[in-house]
Amino acid sequence: MNYRENNKLLLVEDDPNLGFVIKDSLVEEGFEVNWLKNGKEAFQVFFENDFDVCILDVMLPGKDGFTLAKEIRQIDLDVPIIFLTAKSMKDDKAEGFGLGGDDYVTKPFELTELILRIEVVQRRAKRSNNERKKQKDSFQIGSLEFNYRNLEIKGPEYLQSLTKKEAELLRLLAIHKNQTLEREVALKLIWGEHDYFLGRSMDVFITKLRKYLKPDPKVKIENVHGVGFKLID
Repeated sequence: MNYRENNKLLLVEDDPNLGFVIKDSLVEEGFEVNWLKNGKEAFQVFFENDFDVCILDVMLPGKDGFTLAKEIRQIDLDVPIIFLTAKSMKDDKAEGFGLGGDDYVTKPFELTELILRIEVVQRRAKRSNNERKKQKDSFQIGSLEFNYRNLEIKGPEYLQSLTKKEAELLRLLAIHKNQTLEREVALKLIWGEHDYFLGRSMDVFITKLRKYLKPDPKVKIENVHGVGFKLID
């Protein structure tokens, strides 16, 4: 079986002609492609789905490619990211790699080159795609098991169901376990924006999550004053 049939790509390109050509060519090569033209919409699609490679134009409406890559890295440290740009300045490339990009293709380019680069970044991935997808959904928090897709926390003789937003917030905390999750980042990713009232709402969710995690006394969600929260187990 052609391994490309199991590869799902996120393509974010606002040029309708170029985007169509890239998507059509990649589909012909056996890839599954989700094509978005807006950076903000693309992030929402990424947040709700699993992708094997992200191909991001740098200049995008709604949210530029660098900002999109930064936010993708907040929830997935390993998915390969390839930037597409008409620019060739070294500073732009340095910024892209500094944000966690894996490769950089300067327009115009041959489709065969892009396909080769997709294959190369996938080979560089630290974990197999199946393992990476599984990690996005299942987390060990102390003696508790959190399943994002099933919206539940399990433990010895313990089962707690979660709402969608509770699960999304716990997932972000779990991805950043033992690291600080910034309030602003959490609010933007889950609520779409940040203001005082949404912040107070998130505090209520944090209180609920602390209660749900109580069966393991070693697990804590600490306040990092003026910055955010830290999940510790």
